[in-house]
Amino acid sequence: MFIILYKDIMAFNETKTHEITVDVVILTLKYDALHVLLVKRQNEPFKDKWVIPGGYVRLSENLDQAAVRILKERTNVDNVYLEQLYTFGDPLRHPSGRVITCAYFALVRTEDIQITPTPELGWHKVFSLPPLAFDHKEIISYSLKRTRERLELCPVAYQLLNEKFTLTEMQKAYELIMGKKLDKRNFRKKAISTTGLIELDEYTKSSSKRPARLYKFQAIELNSRRAHFISNGTKESGIQPKKGNK
Repeated sequence: MFIILYKDIMAFNETKTHEITVDVVILTLKYDALHVLLVKRQNEPFKDKWVIPGGYVRLSENLDQAAVRILKERTNVDNVYLEQLYTFGDPLRHPSGRVITCAYFALVRTEDIQITPTPELGWHKVFSLPPLAFDHKEIISYSLKRTRERLELCPVAYQLLNEKFTLTEMQKAYELIMGKKLDKRNFRKKAISTTGLIELDEYTKSSSKRPARLYKFQAIELNSRRAHFISNGTKESGIQPKKGNK
């Protein structure tokens, strides 16, 4: 009885101090490659190494609100596909203290992003990353894995395309995310049957190539309560998670 009581006392007296941060993996397509936005650290630990944009969660905000704020501060974008990725809580992930981070990933169109690359802020190819601090290489790898999974369940890749796009452009986006070539005939057959894909009576305007039909997405039904489209800090009313899924 004394041993049990002693253990209870020790557990109760254990110091439980920690910090909560949010890191947002921001992905886009540039120059025929999948890129991630990174920031170079100016201070120790890991000075001059690159990190995912992030910050501490304020007392007045929940995790989603913190993620939206950080995304807005870094890219000036607030109408994107944003998904809570995973909570990384290894006690040794931060050398200066106990820091738990909730990671998100966002898919954004390059033309929607209003940032000026600098030596301390810029886009980097996902498959050719510079030296990263903390466990951010693991976080980026996890976000790429989740994005690939989402392609099978929900056509989130369209968030990386123009509002109107060709099937060739859509296939290219999928290939850049998957890191492999896809069979054109099979991809088109599957794409055309995708719920929410609208065939337009419009074509590309090009003098050098045969005009291609344009498409767009009208409605997207998400299959995860952790995933949503965020506009001005709120979920868009027309896009909701499927009931019964997590």
